[in-house]
Amino acid sequence: MSGVHGARTAGSPHGGRSSRSTLRSVVITGVAGLGFLVAALVVSAYLGAAFGVQTALLALAVAVVPLAIVIPAFMWLDRFEAEPTRYLVGAFLWGALVAALVAAVFNTSAMAVLRTATDPDAALATTAVLVAPVVEEGLKGLLVVLVWRFLGREFDGLTDGMVYAGVCAAGFAFTENIQYLAEAYTEGGGEALTATFVARCLLSPFAHPMFTVLTGVGVGVAATSRGWAPKVLAPVGGYVLAVLAHGLWNLAAVSGGSGLVVVYVLVEVPVFLTFVAFVVWVRRREGRLIGYFLRPYADAGWVSAGEVAMLSSMPARREARMWARVNAGSRGLAAMRAFQDTASELALLRRRMQHDAADASALDEERRLLTTLSARRHEFVGMPVGR
Repeated sequence: MSGVHGARTAGSPHGGRSSRSTLRSVVITGVAGLGFLVAALVVSAYLGAAFGVQTALLALAVAVVPLAIVIPAFMWLDRFEAEPTRYLVGAFLWGALVAALVAAVFNTSAMAVLRTATDPDAALATTAVLVAPVVEEGLKGLLVVLVWRFLGREFDGLTDGMVYAGVCAAGFAFTENIQYLAEAYTEGGGEALTATFVARCLLSPFAHPMFTVLTGVGVGVAATSRGWAPKVLAPVGGYVLAVLAHGLWNLAAVSGGSGLVVVYVLVEVPVFLTFVAFVVWVRRREGRLIGYFLRPYADAGWVSAGEVAMLSSMPARREARMWARVNAGSRGLAAMRAFQDTASELALLRRRMQHDAADASALDEERRLLTTLSARRHEFVGMPVGR
């Protein structure tokens, strides 16, 4: 494990990002944006052709409602060390466009093949229970794996795995809800639309996120593990659990009637309550981890013991932001927010370093974060920059 004194400033000689790194980021962003645009046009064209523009827009407006429930829940979980907005938007778009589109192609193809060997009802049930969970959870989970492998500095373990998985799954459910709501309105009018809205958007808005979070937990465990075995087995295990949970839910759905009610009351409700308790525990755990891994910096004089206590508690963080706003205005509030975010990033970097999960530039990154931490403190309390 590294010491707390660091080495050089990461990046260019002046501490900024190199022009080559910036160009690479611009190119990747452009390619991703173009890919999402193409996928959005394909999805829009399909929905418009299948249900009509007005029906598709009505379904889209209704499908926004569960997003107002699900997304804030994962933003609440992500409060200690918030992920960059652009990455969360990318995760949502991956779920809503890429995963939804590819899954539709695979599921439709599977159903067409199965219909040649059995009747339509059996083909539908088999696809829903045995094909869709494997395909959909694989596509959603792939996003979390990609973030872990290619954006390692933004992926700090369990919490990040759950947040990226949940946001991606929320995007997938959004597009899926549009289709189901549009189908219901086309076939049964407002009454069918209302029934589908209640069942999918109000009673089970967290279904897809709960499934995919299991994969996110597995990837989060892998991200903070040393040996190769947990790095492979944890994500695979999480994915298998996600597929099984998804398959059970779909089995209940195609069974319909009392079977769905029994599974919902006896299985899904207890699972959801367990999920909520787990989310609360994970957030509190992250606060404790931040406090633990900031202690060496307190011993070295970079932060005070009082600051460590503040940074490891969300209520204390809120109080500190209020204090900064009262005593130093909007600039002080912004500096306090940046101070808290930087400290969280520093603590989680040190955690990766302790678990041998940090890359070769970790010392440079540590020094940069320590310098930023001192600069932000100077902005809201007037202390000299540096130690």
